[in-house]
Amino acid sequence: MPTYRHPAPSTLARDLRIAVAISTYHETVTEPLAEGATEAFLNAGGQPNNLTTMPCPGAWELPVAVAAMHERLRPQPDAYLVLGCVIRGETTHDQWINSAICGALANFSVRIATPVGLGLLTCNTMEQAMARAGGERGNKGSESMSAVIEQVTAITKFGSVVPS
Repeated sequence: MPTYRHPAPSTLARDLRIAVAISTYHETVTEPLAEGATEAFLNAGGQPNNLTTMPCPGAWELPVAVAAMHERLRPQPDAYLVLGCVIRGETTHDQWINSAICGALANFSVRIATPVGLGLLTCNTMEQAMARAGGERGNKGSESMSAVIEQVTAITKFGSVVPS
């Protein structure tokens, strides 16, 4: 299975402000995701005081947390990132939750024309989640932070391109 392996260059995040909403449900998974995201931000040249985090009780609350940060943080962040984990259970609740979260975040991101990185693990088992939170499948927190940094950079560069 391919994994994202394009870490952001060491100066890409130098002037970026990124806000991260982190679910505290399944904390054994989300803590390593948050650590990976923070490390990726700092390794890309980000300044610690330009990284804002908001804890959320669960994944369901991630979209409203991003919306609240967008409304209240000044200056507004250049990007947002959500980190969380939903594990399949005996019912289909995971499908409903994941679909609603992803739809809300995608719509919000497009509406505000600002990247919202998705570090939401949607796994069948806790073992799968742990493998993606710093285990044998990498750290999806780090990968999603690198991706959102690269997207901000691409948008910024696009804005400075002179049409031919």
